[in-house]
Amino acid sequence: MAVRAVRGAVQLERDEAGHMDEQVGALLTAVLERNGLTAEDLISIWFTATPDLHSDFPAAAARKLGIVDVPLICAQELDIEGAMPRVVRVLAHIESDRPRAEIAHVYLGAAAALRKDIAQ
Repeated sequence: MAVRAVRGAVQLERDEAGHMDEQVGALLTAVLERNGLTAEDLISIWFTATPDLHSDFPAAAARKLGIVDVPLICAQELDIEGAMPRVVRVLAHIESDRPRAEIAHVYLGAAAALRKDIAQ
């Protein structure tokens, strides 16, 4: 079994804890489903949020999905002028037999514009 990395992002409509839970939960669910994964396949997840998001930790959404025994960490994105606002990004380390080229990176909604080269 190989260690792989899966990327993803979602742009929030507003900085509200319930909305963040919903959107980050949808992102994580899509990452798992599109890659045929379960929580058992997760090694760790890094979350970043743009500096304009203050309502909650993105990792809280993972815990609410039942991802309770996987190491999670949150960090703040660089504050770059002109960057897309209200974005949560994930970098999940997984165990998978899929070749690297078959890993599905997930960019939901407007966040698809961030990585048109790999967004699916």
